[in-house]
Amino acid sequence: MSTTAATAERSQPLPPNVGAVESIYSKVNWRILPLLLIAYMIAYLDRINIGYAQLQMKQTLPFGDAVYGLGAGIFFVGYFLFEVPSNLLLERIGARKTLLRIMVLWGLTAAAMMFVTTPTQFYIARFLLGVFEAGFFPGIILYFTYWYPSVRRGQVIAIFMSATAIVSVIAGPLCGAILKYFDGMNGWYGWQWLFLVQGLPAAILGVIIYFYLQDKPVDAHWLSPAERNLLRHNLEHDEKDIEGETESTVGQMIRDPKVYLLALVYFLLLGATYTMVFWLPTLIQSWGVKDLLLIGIYSAIPNAIGIVGMILIGRSSDKHHERRWHFAACVVVAAVGLWITTLLQGHLVGSIAALSFAVIGIAAATPLFFTLITEYLSVAAAAAGIALISSLGNLGPAVAPSINGFITQYTGNNTYSMYLVMALYLLAGVILLVTVKAAKGASHGAAATPAPSS
Repeated sequence: MSTTAATAERSQPLPPNVGAVESIYSKVNWRILPLLLIAYMIAYLDRINIGYAQLQMKQTLPFGDAVYGLGAGIFFVGYFLFEVPSNLLLERIGARKTLLRIMVLWGLTAAAMMFVTTPTQFYIARFLLGVFEAGFFPGIILYFTYWYPSVRRGQVIAIFMSATAIVSVIAGPLCGAILKYFDGMNGWYGWQWLFLVQGLPAAILGVIIYFYLQDKPVDAHWLSPAERNLLRHNLEHDEKDIEGETESTVGQMIRDPKVYLLALVYFLLLGATYTMVFWLPTLIQSWGVKDLLLIGIYSAIPNAIGIVGMILIGRSSDKHHERRWHFAACVVVAAVGLWITTLLQGHLVGSIAALSFAVIGIAAATPLFFTLITEYLSVAAAAAGIALISSLGNLGPAVAPSINGFITQYTGNNTYSMYLVMALYLLAGVILLVTVKAAKGASHGAAATPAPSS
């Protein structure tokens, strides 16, 4: 859009009331959220389907628990190395081009996982999957900051991240059915079909996103000039719920010790969460469930409950303009639920109920965390800061599942691994409460409202 057109647009009258504001954000939500939600569902499925595939891969390939744990975790090493460059490139060339590159390459790599036959090939494929997917998640979080003021991001990010819980509901029965009923079709194992069927859609969706989404509100032809002007005004007059580095540059952000403490929080949080995700099928199998389809169905129950909890907690956080204690409550719920699960192992109904309680906290904690860091970081430092915290945090899943694999292999018992996960969650909550303080003297409304037009 030209400078003259942008200037003319600023002179357009703003919508007169809160109802009009809500209507505009509803239009934005329906335009960008469904497609990004589906994209994240596919991304998450391509990350975690290895948890189900390994149940069959270990029967047909020379893979033990330690090989599987290392392969599951090495994905995040590639992710770590390329996440910051990807987000900086997104800020420079736009979200559409960045997402096209990311999704086409990761989709093809995910499908190519069907051809691995040795541990070395497995490690290389997982590493490349992390390299190509790097930048997707932090890129979307940065993209939201172009469209929504902080007071609206809690629920928006929670809705976006509900993709992880939705996929976890779908993934169990879907993966279990593919492993069971596709096995032997066309001479391929079920796990080979699993990677093929669930990998290619990412490449297709990347092309759709390129043609359907716009990089920023100023490019949105489906909004009127007055509507674009309102979005710009609300972003320029954003009020945050925590103390942050409102004027910091990228250089100052890199030297800020709190940024690295927040990265540590995410390291602990993500390490614990992905340990649970990768080993949940094995955990349920240890309760005496042997049918692969039933394992998938049982794993879907806690995640279905987690979707509801995630949305409601995100809405509560926005309503009360509070992030820190909501996050702390979530990690406590996660730890307590997992502790009860360890006490009830062997009792299938009780274990699933306790795990469902834990997943409410597990599912809600991550969107709260990213809502918080988008408020802590300045606009100038957001692209690099979100990617830096995310990339450092993603080393957690590179480490924790591997440790879990060795613990389980050498003790023959998953209880000790569960204790490790509980400790990671609780430590993440303590560090965040100490690191970040609530904003002082901020006056917030339930939603950003338009200023008088001039």
